[in-house]
Amino acid sequence: MKNLFFTNGDALPILGLGTWKSQPGEVRKAVFWAIKSGYRHLDCASIYQNEKEVGQGIADAMAEGLVKRHELFVTSKLWNSSHRYEDVHPALEKTLTDLRLDYLDLYLVHWPICYKPGVVFATQREEYYTYQDVPLSQTWEAMQVQKQSGLAKHIGVSNFNQAKLRELLALSGEHPEMNQIEMHPFLPQENLVSFCRQHQILLTAYSPLGSPDSRAERHQNDPKLLTNPIVEEIAQKHQVTCGQILLAWSIQRGIAVIPKSVNPQRIKENLEAASLTLSKEDLDKLNHIGVTHRFVDGTFFTGSNSPYTQSDLWDMV
Repeated sequence: MKNLFFTNGDALPILGLGTWKSQPGEVRKAVFWAIKSGYRHLDCASIYQNEKEVGQGIADAMAEGLVKRHELFVTSKLWNSSHRYEDVHPALEKTLTDLRLDYLDLYLVHWPICYKPGVVFATQREEYYTYQDVPLSQTWEAMQVQKQSGLAKHIGVSNFNQAKLRELLALSGEHPEMNQIEMHPFLPQENLVSFCRQHQILLTAYSPLGSPDSRAERHQNDPKLLTNPIVEEIAQKHQVTCGQILLAWSIQRGIAVIPKSVNPQRIKENLEAASLTLSKEDLDKLNHIGVTHRFVDGTFFTGSNSPYTQSDLWDMV
């Protein structure tokens, strides 16, 4: 398994198991199967509401002697309702309790959006804080404290554009070590990737298969990445699945990738993508696939009742 490396030399396995949309009751087995298959990188978040089951899966694997804690790389994320300085530590403590762990390998600020405490998904203006109420600098200061305490070995962000990253880079102290963003051939994010590399920020791609199980009515007409003719053509050439082609595309860009699955065969197939090599011709075709689309568009954070806009999330160029 190829690794990415943080500036202190710590390794991050480039392919991990994502747990977004994995249902409680399924994800415990999925985590166990993944570890048994050879995964050592697990991606979690408190808002996924399944961290207790993820923790049970990790505990099951450890009990069977499949893995030791130091061999795993576990990521989780701070939800929008815990951005105040005083709320960050309790949120991390709850995640650690749910996961049955003493520390995280990586803790991320999930979105540059702030809710009031106790709000799961804000729908009314009064449920939001603004950047004036709770500036990102306050949240980031608390994140640094978690790293200094040893509860998180590395800290970073998710869904941050260049402007928001610049805000954090301008602060004294620790810089973000990771930015986790939606990325696939329909959304290669080349400018943001270049910016992050310039500032030694590693990248993780979420929804690398195009979020194919989106069930919302507004997603019914989204372009389908897994059945795109170019992806299918390259998969047929290599005698592998379309999913494996898309994962290999990210890996060959030097970007970590976290496909979600609760199917044992698919979990194994996804891991095998780490050993697949695409040709320059394959990569050129994928890089010029002719479709541009963002599946996780963030509109649920930027409606008429929100103080936030799309420019708070994405580079609008």
